[in-house]
Amino acid sequence: MESGPAIFAGTAFALFGGALLLWTTVRVRHGEPVALGVPPRAAAVVTGLAGAASVALGVWCFGRL
Repeated sequence: MESGPAIFAGTAFALFGGALLLWTTVRVRHGEPVALGVPPRAAAVVTGLAGAASVALGVWCFGRL
C-alpha cells in the first residue's frame, strides 16, 4: 500500500528531471539562452544540477520500494 506513492513520486521526479536535462541540452547546443537575464554558463550549470538532483531523487524513491 505504501509503494503506490513511492512509484508515483519516483516517476514524477524522474520524468521531470529527464525532461529538464534534455531541454537544457537542446538549448545549450543550439546556442539559445536557458534563462533570460542570467549568464548562459551559470544558467546551464544550475539547471543541469537541478535536473540531475531530480533524477537522483526519483531513483532514490524507486530504491525505497
